[in-house]
Amino acid sequence: MSTPQESFGGGVAVITGAGAGIGAGLARYAALELGMRVMLADIDAQAIVRLRAELESAGAVAVEMVCDVRDPDAVQRLADRVIADMGAVRLLVNNAGVEQFGYLWDTSVCDWNRLVAININGVFHGIRSFLPRLMGNPAPSWVWNLSSVGGVVPWPLQAPYIMSKHAILALTECLHQEVEMAGHGDHVRVQAVLPGAVVSNIFDAAHGVDVGDVVAAEAQRTAMLAVKAAAMDPQQAAKVLFEQAISGVFYLLTQPDSVGAAMDERAETLRSRRAPTLPRGSRYSRAET
Repeated sequence: MSTPQESFGGGVAVITGAGAGIGAGLARYAALELGMRVMLADIDAQAIVRLRAELESAGAVAVEMVCDVRDPDAVQRLADRVIADMGAVRLLVNNAGVEQFGYLWDTSVCDWNRLVAININGVFHGIRSFLPRLMGNPAPSWVWNLSSVGGVVPWPLQAPYIMSKHAILALTECLHQEVEMAGHGDHVRVQAVLPGAVVSNIFDAAHGVDVGDVVAAEAQRTAMLAVKAAAMDPQQAAKVLFEQAISGVFYLLTQPDSVGAAMDERAETLRSRRAPTLPRGSRYSRAET
């Protein structure tokens, strides 16, 4: 089996949502540890300018481009620029995503549509713009779509986000089959990424609700920020993902033990056909009322 350096080194990586969190961790690891040339794509111009400067100061090759993944034309322009200026893509990471707190019935239509447009449509736009180019190039390439541990578990007061991560997991599973069916599975590797808790500003930046039970929404944000305090370093998470990717597994887990246990629990829930229970430790769980 090859090493991550042998498989990815010197290639081009395109990472959406590269300005912070696991996206930035993947960019740093790809550029600094593997010697990849990295396209940093994000809607936050200042964040990716800072990251590009950081990487370049360390001798890495990085380019930034502001890209709103909600806009299919913007993602197409990203793909066109990467191919024209950097060459064939070795790794596409569809990572951009946002959170949403609050009861589902309190969530505004605007916030629902915003999350779907970024978390789901953004991945779809990345696939449409990049995948035909990857399939047309016989060199090995990888597509990583970011789901989450939330893609295999339900979680109250985060329903839009959890729904979107279930959707990305299903999309990626189907995409893997379709790439195989189309005859490109020998050189285009589609993989689903399921991070557990990784340091990020996604909870800080998440929208809450303006009507209904605002207190419950903010309590959930506080609970998730407490999880963040003990979360995994993004570059360490990236190292784990790159090492798993070359092993050929489909599901890439930042924390194989805890995320794997969540996958096992999901499988048992489906097998037994029981209703999902409230998370242990939730202030809403029946055991604590």
